[in-house]
Amino acid sequence: MATKLGKPKIDTRPEVTYMGIRIQTPFKGMFKHIDKLFKEMNAWQKKEGVELAGPPFLRYHVIDMEGEMDIEVGFPVTTPLPGDERVKPGKIPAGRFASLIFQGNGYTGNKTLIEWARDNGLKWDRWDDPKGDGFRARYEAYLTDPKVEHRKTKWDVEVAIKLADE
Repeated sequence: MATKLGKPKIDTRPEVTYMGIRIQTPFKGMFKHIDKLFKEMNAWQKKEGVELAGPPFLRYHVIDMEGEMDIEVGFPVTTPLPGDERVKPGKIPAGRFASLIFQGNGYTGNKTLIEWARDNGLKWDRWDDPKGDGFRARYEAYLTDPKVEHRKTKWDVEVAIKLADE
């Protein structure tokens, strides 16, 4: 299936409080882990009776396509909980973000946003990390309810990356 791409945009976003599970995993096979983590987060959310304050997301803390990815699966909450040994509270910082919504291939969605930002002279809030490319806030929010649409290739996904402060 071809990827459907929305138009890139820039907006200012508030801080987002969330609960999540963070792991390091090789890029190869990463999505198998992500599916398991979402199931684990859903079970935890139901057990704790936590009300979601937004769509679930996959956050990229450090990206290394050839090595280990430092990722986190989470969902926004209105009030953070203490969590446990596995599920921890976190925050996506406030600031200016570049984003776009896509359906289909996540690589194409991310690449399109990155190229658009480069072509428009935008700089990410990122750094060279010993383990890869570190990001203050880079994530994919899953806007489609999987109970309504089971085919992941039909999901609306928003990729958002925090821009460097001016």
